[in-house]
Amino acid sequence: MKKLGADLRDARKRRRIKTAVMADRLQVSRPTLRRLERGDPSVGMGSYATALYVLGMTERLADLADIAHDPIGQLLASESLPKRITSK
Repeated sequence: MKKLGADLRDARKRRRIKTAVMADRLQVSRPTLRRLERGDPSVGMGSYATALYVLGMTERLADLADIAHDPIGQLLASESLPKRITSK
């Protein structure tokens, strides 16, 4: 979460968006924006998603829980495959 917040802060700064403007676009207070940019997990996921939208980075949301980036999920899925396949 800290990395995500820092990345969002850096992306905002690269775009030269002031904190007051960003908070207004996210419909949050400036203190909430500050917490978001610090990676505070108490900030709602919707605020993080909206920040990605405002910054034009929504395509990144599709990869958050993608199985391609989930080695444990891949291992568990392969363990549950049937040992044999029989016809009825």
